[in-house]
Amino acid sequence: MLGAGVPREQLFFTSKVPPKEVNYEGAKKCVNESLQKTGLSYIDLYLLHAPYGGKEGRLGAWKALVEAVNEGKIRSIGVSNYGVHHLDELEAWQKQQSSPKEAGILSVNQVELHPWLARPDIVKWCQARNVVLEAYSPLVRATRNEDPALTPIAKKHNKTPTQVLLRWGLQQGFVILPKSVTLSRIEENANLYDFELDKEDLAALDTGEYSPCAWDPTKEPLEK
Repeated sequence: MLGAGVPREQLFFTSKVPPKEVNYEGAKKCVNESLQKTGLSYIDLYLLHAPYGGKEGRLGAWKALVEAVNEGKIRSIGVSNYGVHHLDELEAWQKQQSSPKEAGILSVNQVELHPWLARPDIVKWCQARNVVLEAYSPLVRATRNEDPALTPIAKKHNKTPTQVLLRWGLQQGFVILPKSVTLSRIEENANLYDFELDKEDLAALDTGEYSPCAWDPTKEPLEK
């Protein structure tokens, strides 16, 4: 992208500390390797990919990211796949630090979110603290396109099931992360702003199900 002449300030680059590196030294290494491999002078957002590594590993990795922010290597930091108990653990540690600079600011929690995995407890925790929720797998890997809760809504609005699911995420206040390399699908995914789901639509999509289509580390115990 930079080689094509796109200004750096128009790019938002995110990277993650992989699960096996969730510890202080591992996170430091990952940040430095990301900068070296990309040739960037800073990373916009760095996440801990999963709440693995036990308490010492999680908090050590977070401390390494905070230090990288203070060194100018990263602009913002967050987590991925953190449940409320993981978030509480991090918040308790932050409150023990002598200054916000040492505690770091939790900017993002990236988790699987869709009508069949709405995670009200995590959503409530994050939104109460202005933590951005990034929704991955918002299209449920196309496994629900014929779901009876979804298809009538798509027909009602003359939209595709994909567009309804993405619109649902937007109306929940999430940053949605659909994936596609196909131009027509990218255009479809972007065509979301000429309709709005009403109360009946939202009620129909309030399934109450717990149906992850990917892994779910939010359930990981603190001491494992």
